Amino acid sequence: MGAELGTPDGDRFEVLFTLVEAYEDQHYEILPPDPVEAIKYYMESRGLERKDLEPFIGTSGRVSEILNHKRPLTLNMIRKLNRGLAFPPKHS
Repeated sequence: MGAELGTPDGDRFEVLFTLVEAYEDQHYEILPPDPVEAIKYYMESRGLERKDLEPFIGTSGRVSEILNHKRPLTLNMIRKLNRGLAFPPKHS
């Protein structure tokens, strides 16, 4: 993996990487995460609590409904989360 680009080892690594990537794309589809689960992961990884979402989502009851999949996220909530917490709206 420490092969230099443009060397025979680097070229071999690039070909192998391309083959593995194509195989994985064909046999192991990686679906995008559930938005609520992504928010929960984000919260846990940064030590955030439910109350930290209130400025972006609304009341504690609304936050609870969102995190328990009882109410869908709105586009406005997603935008506020993205602006306020630098939460990525999607992964490429």
